[in-house]
Amino acid sequence: MFFLIRRLAVLVGTLVIASFVVFLIPYLTPGDPVRKILRGRVRDLNVDPVTLESLRRSYGLDRPLLTQFWDWLAKALRGDLGLSYTSRSPVTEMISSALGVTTVLAITSLLIALVAALFFGSLAAVKRGKPTDTAITSITQGFVAIPEYWLAPVLILVFALQLGALPSAGWRGPESMVLPCLTLALRPMSYFTQVTRASMIDVLESPHITAARARGLTFGATMLRHGVRNALLPVITLFSVWLAGLLGGSVVVEVIFSIPGMGRLLYESVVNNDVPTIQAGVISLVGLAVLITTLTDLGYTLINPTVRAAHVSA
Repeated sequence: MFFLIRRLAVLVGTLVIASFVVFLIPYLTPGDPVRKILRGRVRDLNVDPVTLESLRRSYGLDRPLLTQFWDWLAKALRGDLGLSYTSRSPVTEMISSALGVTTVLAITSLLIALVAALFFGSLAAVKRGKPTDTAITSITQGFVAIPEYWLAPVLILVFALQLGALPSAGWRGPESMVLPCLTLALRPMSYFTQVTRASMIDVLESPHITAARARGLTFGATMLRHGVRNALLPVITLFSVWLAGLLGGSVVVEVIFSIPGMGRLLYESVVNNDVPTIQAGVISLVGLAVLITTLTDLGYTLINPTVRAAHVSA
């Protein structure tokens, strides 16, 4: 219980600090915040000083910085993240829609990577030192060097343009998820496979595996009951790290495949200098990243009794 309270306190503190840093985005970047608002709406920035001052007061930008921050934070906690400078749409609705798309894309990609990695990593560990192990290790290590901005056009060229089997862009159904999910799954699968192999080798050499076999368990049952479960801890760590990264780092894939997710939304917001959308997008991603980290720590306590005992004693 104390561990849970401590993690929640860290989560809240981190979000408050991150919120303040995100709020300062218009002030930390060069230029007048009022002119940044205008830049998101009109092309002609030759506005007289009286109009600029009136706009500054209407947005509350003439008040002390901390007052502005607490007002902004209070509205954000109520779900009011303001209006987009460019589309004049509620930012909350834009973020919710985009974040839902990116979450589905990221989780689906990582589940594909995880399932493939558990199979190939376990197989490589069982066949350690044999040609199967060498082939799996060599191929997966090669996948690490393939960037998404190169892989995505190649997949479009082959499967969409040449074969006509899959759509090249859009977000209209399961078939449109195949290429972007494969693009995002390849690199994490490589890391997951290597970590699974190393963890499984350590598990297979541990005394409790030998004891389980001595009690008459078959090799397959021993692997499922003891091997995979104990080898999952480092993989879960990588899974959480990659999930947090893909939620905000899938910009290239979403732009190439025209996916209306967070990456594309933030990219377009930066191009258009849409400060409210940038602020809301960044704080949403930071909050999710901290939440994922907290849930990962809690997951450790459920999977591994040793970790649970350590937290209780602490």
